[in-house]
Amino acid sequence: MKMMLASTTTRAALLVLLLLLSGCNSLNPLCGSARPAPVLNSVSPTTIAFSQLPSSFSLQVTGSHFVSSSVIVFNGTTLPTTVVSSSQMTTTIPSSMISGPGSYNIQVQTPAGTSGDLGCSSGGKSSTLTLTVS
Repeated sequence: MKMMLASTTTRAALLVLLLLLSGCNSLNPLCGSARPAPVLNSVSPTTIAFSQLPSSFSLQVTGSHFVSSSVIVFNGTTLPTTVVSSSQMTTTIPSSMISGPGSYNIQVQTPAGTSGDLGCSSGGKSSTLTLTVS
């Protein structure tokens, strides 16, 4: 009887611990399917001359926490994206998206995972970097 009581008490303590940790991704074992928010470190090119703008050009972003469903968002428009690795992605920018000289915002967005309502944050948007068109 003592053995069964200890086992029940241990299970109850474990359940309480899991419920208390439900909002902590790093500690919550139920958040395994949660996707981390992407981190954007750099873009290339960082500047381009409007007078020399080709009909389209390749944009490369580097950072971390990129997954297969991550996408590059250029000035609010989600673009078809190739995820090269967890730290590199590329897309093609058509010149029609650049109306003139100025700054154009670039972000990486990752949709939420399938963590359900377990108190796990998942996916999100990176910080914003800019492409300067002179």
